[in-house]
Amino acid sequence: MKNYEIMYILAPTLDEAGIKTTVESLHKILTDNGAKITGVKEWGMRDLAYPIKKQTKGYYVVVNFDAEPVAVSEFDRVVRLDVRVLRFLVTVC
Repeated sequence: MKNYEIMYILAPTLDEAGIKTTVESLHKILTDNGAKITGVKEWGMRDLAYPIKKQTKGYYVVVNFDAEPVAVSEFDRVVRLDVRVLRFLVTVC
């Protein structure tokens, strides 16, 4: 298993409950595919460097986890279809 880090930015239109459920559902995708989450840092609402999908703010979350590549590819597939996620980046640590 490799060590990965994902940073994703959620839409600022979500309320606290929406953010919480979205974060939980995204993490569930990883754990359902055999990933072990080792750390989560919620940076909160921040200004974006440039507008993304006509938004100037976003809710930042950083997740560290150990997983096989299949978990990362499934996360990638699902997040690309989710309109609540403005951007995401997966890196191998």
